[in-house]
Amino acid sequence: MTAVLTEHGLLAPSALEWDWFVVGKGGIGVWTRLSLPSGKFDSSDLTQRVLQCRPAGFATAEPADILVAGYGEWLDAEGQAHQERGLVELTVTPDELGPFAQLSVYHDIWSGYDFRGHPHPELHQRNAPRLAAALHALDDMLGVACEPGELTYFGQAEGHGVAAPEVIDGIGPDLTDRL
Repeated sequence: MTAVLTEHGLLAPSALEWDWFVVGKGGIGVWTRLSLPSGKFDSSDLTQRVLQCRPAGFATAEPADILVAGYGEWLDAEGQAHQERGLVELTVTPDELGPFAQLSVYHDIWSGYDFRGHPHPELHQRNAPRLAAALHALDDMLGVACEPGELTYFGQAEGHGVAAPEVIDGIGPDLTDRL
């Protein structure tokens, strides 16, 4: 999945971050960060490296939600590229029935309106198609369609992008009170 996101310029991995849990007890309040100096983690020993980070006081602890942290590239209205940490976040949850993955975005460039409600079609046109292309590529790679997440204060996933907000007199909602 990270190879697809990297190919689209949305996530260049720099670290894995995860918390630990103990079956029957739950989370133990310990977080681990494993740097990926090369930006790649297709190494055959990665699982072993993750497990070697297990907290010494919790011999049966297992990794929970694993966040792939890194930088992504967004394009401004003039087409200038900018690097931003956490532009897109990929979280994978190991599970007995199979892993579960979640892709999250936290920037207004994916919508046609900024967080103040002002239209910014240039940003949307330069960035949203890249996100949609990456999501289509993930669908193809995984052999299953992405499921949109839940509605948040900042927006709603729709198809392979972000749904247009309710617009009144050409202005979307001002969401800056929660930034």
